[in-house]
Amino acid sequence: MSGLEQLAVLAAGLAAGVLTSTIGVASLLSFPVLVAVGLPPVVANVSNTVGLAPGGLSGSFGYRSELREHPRVALVVLVTCAAGSVLGTALLLGLPADVFETVVPFLILGTCLLVGVQPTISRLLRRGQEERAARHHLSPVTTFFATLVGVYGGYFGAGSGVMMVAVLGFGTDLELRVVNGLKTLAVGAGNVVASVVFIAVADVAWSAVVLLAAGSLVGGYAGARVGRRLPPTLFRVLVVVAGVSAAATMLA
Repeated sequence: MSGLEQLAVLAAGLAAGVLTSTIGVASLLSFPVLVAVGLPPVVANVSNTVGLAPGGLSGSFGYRSELREHPRVALVVLVTCAAGSVLGTALLLGLPADVFETVVPFLILGTCLLVGVQPTISRLLRRGQEERAARHHLSPVTTFFATLVGVYGGYFGAGSGVMMVAVLGFGTDLELRVVNGLKTLAVGAGNVVASVVFIAVADVAWSAVVLLAAGSLVGGYAGARVGRRLPPTLFRVLVVVAGVSAAATMLA
């Protein structure tokens, strides 16, 4: 990579770290940058996952007070996403690259739709259930879908944070700032587990990884300071706009 390309990857890592801890679409920024500097799609995806793992860890640390409020939920999210990520990495390494490139944009679009309509659907579901206790735990169904998010995170990762927001939004009554912390923890856990597998068996572009990791480590923690203060409506608008734009770019 040229000096300018290295600077672009470093900046992408910083911005992706911030996005990991805020609206959860980090890879939608960093992955295209890696492809633009010449990495093949699968190598770019592998390197992107490894390089963004520090951002998920620093972002989770930034949300430590939110995660302490519901430690059992945090543990379930951590375990399910880590376990699901193992299967996701196997799918990425085993499936043809054209499957990878074809499926992802539609997954992102579907998830953005869910995030956008979730408050309305949740209000409709709660009508006539005012006496129902607040859901501060993960039901078996929610746990299952959280595991699927972990699988997707290991497979590609772009938009996995958005997917976790949708799952927790439908399956719990937790505050958005807590959901944002759990989402960041989920992304971090999935990236760390997938990184271990990728480093062992896949082709990793280490020059890109080092730059991404340096940027995402700083960006992840900084993003947590912003993410806990984002108004819910603004958060959802940003998620939908970013996700739809990225999916449209990938389909073009």
